[in-house]
Amino acid sequence: MINSAVIKPNPLVDNFIELYQALNKNNLHLLGQVYGDDIIFTDPMHQISGLESLTQYFAKLYENVQHIQFEIKEVQQSDSQASLFWQMQYRHPKLNKGQLISVDGMSQLKFNDKIYFHRDYFDLGQMLYEQVPFIGGLIRLLKMRAAK
Repeated sequence: MINSAVIKPNPLVDNFIELYQALNKNNLHLLGQVYGDDIIFTDPMHQISGLESLTQYFAKLYENVQHIQFEIKEVQQSDSQASLFWQMQYRHPKLNKGQLISVDGMSQLKFNDKIYFHRDYFDLGQMLYEQVPFIGGLIRLLKMRAAK
């Protein structure tokens, strides 16, 4: 017989989503509402240990961002972890001529009473390298050649 138990949505995941939809450089102190002090955060650029280091990392990332918004496309969760599929849109004055950039990604969260592990998966080229003059054109050319 198949176990058909329904996993009750975790309010921590809902709080995480709400936080990220409102997060900016002026309210990074709110990260402690969802992350434990011992958080391990990994993305394609860095691995961060600890809430204080994560807050500093985000402060640096958000420093020149003029706009950022996360749209959550799908959430899959169990009683101790969740996967969120999202699209981030952001604007940075030094990237893509200050125009809006869209990046598709996925976050893996592990939690008990707070999130202790967060790993982001996304295409760093889509987020950063393709948005830089000259380098972006070169990367797009390489992608087109590789697709042939």
